[in-house]
Amino acid sequence: MLPTTPQTSASHRAAHRATYPTELALETGEFHEPRRPDCPWCGSRRLRTLLRTPDLLQHKPGTFVLEECQDCAHVFQNPRLTAEGLAYYQRDFPHETLPVRILRTRSGRGRHLAVARAMLPYPEPESWLDVGTGYGRFPAAAREVHPYTAFDGTDLGARVERARALGRIEEAYRGRLPDLVDRLRARYDVVSMLHHLEHSPDPREELRAALAVLRPGGHLLVEVPDPGCAFGPLLGKWWLSYGQPRHLHLVPLSNLLGELDALGCTVVCVDRRAPHVPYDLTGALALRSAGRFAPALAVPFTLDHALAPLLRRTRFSNAYRVIARR
Repeated sequence: MLPTTPQTSASHRAAHRATYPTELALETGEFHEPRRPDCPWCGSRRLRTLLRTPDLLQHKPGTFVLEECQDCAHVFQNPRLTAEGLAYYQRDFPHETLPVRILRTRSGRGRHLAVARAMLPYPEPESWLDVGTGYGRFPAAAREVHPYTAFDGTDLGARVERARALGRIEEAYRGRLPDLVDRLRARYDVVSMLHHLEHSPDPREELRAALAVLRPGGHLLVEVPDPGCAFGPLLGKWWLSYGQPRHLHLVPLSNLLGELDALGCTVVCVDRRAPHVPYDLTGALALRSAGRFAPALAVPFTLDHALAPLLRRTRFSNAYRVIARR
């Protein structure tokens, strides 16, 4: 079903938008770290600018640059936003805009159930930690597939506490996973990171932390956007998965597999087909139109879904899933 344009407080958003330049000047001029001259993944200095883009969702001031390493193909925001900068661009995030509603199609109940079923070939977990769980919608769905599993969650904000209050998770941990390792070490049979690593300042640190809180023989489940997707160069800054300014890293599949191997993991599943979400053309048009012309989205929406069975088998697949055993 094609998402509809929600009724939101346009005047409220406009009032906030009018203050953005003043806030940007008064709060801090240090919203970006210094530009780094090398790749944060492999250290190569052979970088190329992939794109420059403004904030296409909130239209706050600022320009963001994604660079690509010409040796390992890692894509990263450079210069990277500081924690203060991320907080500024996250504040007043327009969760009810049409592009964001389109993005949410990757986190609907049906997709959550499919992800949970991906773990059925492996031993039934007693304990499962969902990293970046938000309001706990994934654990709530996954419990239907794994009824004897205890689900916990982490998140940076108060949403994780709301998830516990709603009964979607049993334990709520607020903060970054690397900062929680001492409390959670070797506690879980499964750790899931669903579209989480792209938001992390240091994906490698997150992976090491995930393995630290896994029990021996436990499984790590990761889903991320695929920077090698052919829609990236085709759609440019309008490709939703570039996600500026909130996406800090886009990790190629080969890099993630190499890192997991270096950390002593056994990769038991790689899937480019099931994680593909048919929203690329629809999302691009929604961004360009700022969600104002919902009827015009009918054509790209139809194309996205009609072509999905073919595209998910090609380089147009926009995400991938990896399951690794510690």
